[in-house]
Amino acid sequence: MIKSYMEDIHRSLATYAYNIIGSMEDAKDVVQDVIEKYIGIDKAHIENERNYLIKSTINHAINLKKKKSYQSVYGEWLPEPVGTNEADKKIIQEQTASYTLLVLMEKLNALERAVFILKEGFDYKHKDIADLLDIQTDYSRQLFVRAKKSLQKKPFKARIMDTTVASSYISALMHADIEQLESLLVQDVALMADGGSTAKVVAKNITGVQQTAQLLQNVYGMFLQDKTYFITEINHQAAVVFYKDRVVYNCQILAIHKGMITHFFSIVDPIKLASIKIP
Repeated sequence: MIKSYMEDIHRSLATYAYNIIGSMEDAKDVVQDVIEKYIGIDKAHIENERNYLIKSTINHAINLKKKKSYQSVYGEWLPEPVGTNEADKKIIQEQTASYTLLVLMEKLNALERAVFILKEGFDYKHKDIADLLDIQTDYSRQLFVRAKKSLQKKPFKARIMDTTVASSYISALMHADIEQLESLLVQDVALMADGGSTAKVVAKNITGVQQTAQLLQNVYGMFLQDKTYFITEINHQAAVVFYKDRVVYNCQILAIHKGMITHFFSIVDPIKLASIKIP
């Protein structure tokens, strides 16, 4: 019973921290620090253990996000992908942000991000958010409005995980059918790639149908053609994962709207790919 309760606490705290930071490894470190400090303090003044731990985790995560510069040597820094199609014990899937939203939230400052996550992802009232973050209730409302405006009213998580489009996409790549590939993309389609500190990427950002389609086809022909692939769900969105000899080489997360691909988030960083499970 105690073990189950502690596992639940860890998953809950890790979910808060991951949504704020965008890195599962750092989120786990934050939770570990919070738990260790909690074990060593006098708890006489603590009325609600869970709320105390949540508050400590959120504030620790905010401080880390402010302090740490998240950048990639090659490409654009992207959040660490997390599988949401299975019972992953590290997080609570229902309260984990969509991948597109995690990327967009990088435009927010740490406090705006925390307020938005607490309101949209965890359904907190502004008074409760103010108590957690030690700010005024009106300021919480202001931060939330500012965040929503920056995020273009994107939902917290994608409502439909469209594998049909992902299947059509991989089929077009495999048959080198550029015309079919271009037909799956919106006119202003955008691609972002993250190679971390070790994996060079062809380009970190690219936009437009022809340029994006040609780059994807070239990358597939040069680096991925000999790899096995599977389609899965990453942060509530369809993704194509390429691997060989049980090692993941590339995870391409697709943002899909009305049957068309609007964004590709291509992760090549081996550190971020290590947690993806191969079926």
